[in-house]
Parts: sequence; C-alpha cells; structure tokens
Amino acid sequence: MRIECPFCGERDLSEFSYLGDASRPPAESGGVEPREGLFEAVYLRENPAGAHRELWYHAFGCRSWLEVNRDTRTHEILQVRLAREGAPP
Repeated sequence: MRIECPFCGERDLSEFSYLGDASRPPAESGGVEPREGLFEAVYLRENPAGAHRELWYHAFGCRSWLEVNRDTRTHEILQVRLAREGAPP
C-alpha cells in the first residue's frame, strides 16, 4: 500500500505508523487510567468494511499527522489530508 503525503509525495506504507480511527477521538479517562482509554481507542474498535477515516503518522518522513480515508476491503486510498485540517463537513 502507498500513501500520498501532502508534503513528501507518494510513499510506501513502511514510512507510516497507524494511529487509529479518525472518526472518534480517544476516550476521555473518566476515572480510568489514561492508558486504558488509549487501549480502548486503538484496540477495542469496530472493524468496518468499506470507507473508513484513519489517522496515520509519517514517522520516517515529514512527521505529519494525516487523515487517510481508505477502503478497508481493497486498501484503496480515497483521500489523504493533514489531520489538523479537521473532519469533513
């Protein structure tokens, strides 16, 4: 799989780190250890078939946080943008 970074161009997946579901923020601690909230956000999540918004970090490149809209069935990248640009309306 290749991801089109807005700054670096098309790059191999090995340059990126998957950071979880972009459609919901990590859970608030709410009396729970912050680690547990992060664990739930990353590991206890739905696994949808089809288009899905994900957060990726370009660790071995420009170090940008990216929001990637990817089809989980085919791994086709539908859209990539900087995470700081926010969610689509």
